[in-house]
Amino acid sequence: MTDIRAYLKNYGGPPLRLMEVCGTHTAQISRCGIAGMLSPAIRLISGPGCPVCVTVTAYIDRLVELSLEPGTTVLTFGDLLRVRGSRRSLNDARAAGGRVRMVYSPMDSLRIASAAKSGRFVFAAVGFETTAPVYAMLLEEAEQADIRNLRLLTSLKTMPPVIDWICKNQGGIDGFLAPGHVSVITGSRAFEPLSRKYGIPFVVSGFSGEQILASLYALVRRRGKAGVLNLYPSAVTAEGNREAQRAVAHYFAPCDAAWRGMGKIAGSGLALRAPFARFDAGSLGLDDDCSFNPRCRCAKVLTGAVSPPECPLFGGACTPRTPQGACMVSQEGSCYNYFVGGRGSR
Repeated sequence: MTDIRAYLKNYGGPPLRLMEVCGTHTAQISRCGIAGMLSPAIRLISGPGCPVCVTVTAYIDRLVELSLEPGTTVLTFGDLLRVRGSRRSLNDARAAGGRVRMVYSPMDSLRIASAAKSGRFVFAAVGFETTAPVYAMLLEEAEQADIRNLRLLTSLKTMPPVIDWICKNQGGIDGFLAPGHVSVITGSRAFEPLSRKYGIPFVVSGFSGEQILASLYALVRRRGKAGVLNLYPSAVTAEGNREAQRAVAHYFAPCDAAWRGMGKIAGSGLALRAPFARFDAGSLGLDDDCSFNPRCRCAKVLTGAVSPPECPLFGGACTPRTPQGACMVSQEGSCYNYFVGGRGSR
């Protein structure tokens, strides 16, 4: 590891822009101070790896509307509570009398809905390939238990199409730190077509500081060469988790999906299949996206067009206590992690 650190610190080759597309990687890079261990010629860029951050405002607005409907309760993870839609957040809706309840697991919604004597419950099903199998399991159990008062408002997205969008529209990325959690489900092979298409390396990484440094070292050494290297073999295989893939395919079908700052990307989402439409709370058509604060640059941060400190609100009007955009709300968001990690322009 000492040799790897020395190599990365003293690297003097062509400038490289390397992107991680996993919120946990973003958090760990800040926590371990990894950006400061690298040569100035190696720039780390945080991509769209936080599912809360890439969720458009129309989805939040719909959750707010549902929470204010008589007899409806919105169930959600805590990091969605403070994300503002076009006008207000779920916390704001709750203060106005809306029914909003925080849960720690999607499976909590089964217990809550089955125990209720009246009303309906809508779970905010946000996530990537990592959490989609959990939602499939939730639906299977809801069917088996004949729970009829539970719905999902889905904002499920998949990684390869958005990486394709970034390479095609944003460009300038010399290698990707592939998402470890997502790769457990999809398999490392899912990134091979993109690597060949753009002629850049992908490295599937674990989550410790040492694993991330080793993966960055591999990306730098493989610069300009296509190929996918799996450095997380304890959890990731080439083909992925086939059982989880089958469960997801049973309940969900690929669809076009809107991403914050990127618009609608073809085939980048997952929607409930027609036989399970009774579980849907109105997920389709939630495409509009407008920042609550027009000076917020979350949309550009997510694509790597600007770094968090380049946003005029960063560290002033926008902090974890007073977040103006989703990237500062979520603990997987790049703005949040730049702020708590004390990272500057790098």
